[in-house]
Amino acid sequence: MAEPSRWWAWLGLSGAIVAADQLSKLAMIALFQPGEESVVTGFFSLVLAFNTGAAFSFLRDVAGWPRYLFSAVAIAAGGLIIWLLRRGGDRLYCAGLALILGGAAGNLWDRLTLGHVVDFLLFHWDRWYYPAFNVADSAITVGAALLILDSFGRRRGTAS
Repeated sequence: MAEPSRWWAWLGLSGAIVAADQLSKLAMIALFQPGEESVVTGFFSLVLAFNTGAAFSFLRDVAGWPRYLFSAVAIAAGGLIIWLLRRGGDRLYCAGLALILGGAAGNLWDRLTLGHVVDFLLFHWDRWYYPAFNVADSAITVGAALLILDSFGRRRGTAS
């Protein structure tokens, strides 16, 4: 178990995620026009996209209220995650929480300051395109995977 007094160190990881996310988005905004795409490989491109919805542009065509709903959910989730980090836990668990917190905070900042989330990483194959995403989304996904891995370890540890 991590010591509860070390929760602030996990906030440092969250802060690093926010910094990497925001710096990468600022670079994309400086270098690209909205919708402009630069093919990097046959399956990966950089594209400047603005997402007013949630993950994978869910509810992007609905005006107004989704921005406030998603912001409120991110703030509530952030509070819960900080509370969980203060309670402590295994490294895998705390790292997962910290990554999710950093990703949620990065996208929340976009939503509050820009009114949309900046996405720019685009994977594709032939005519199939995965929705564009960003560093914050990646951190949330990796954080969720770490929490799943941690839950398997907990089950194995309690089954004996």
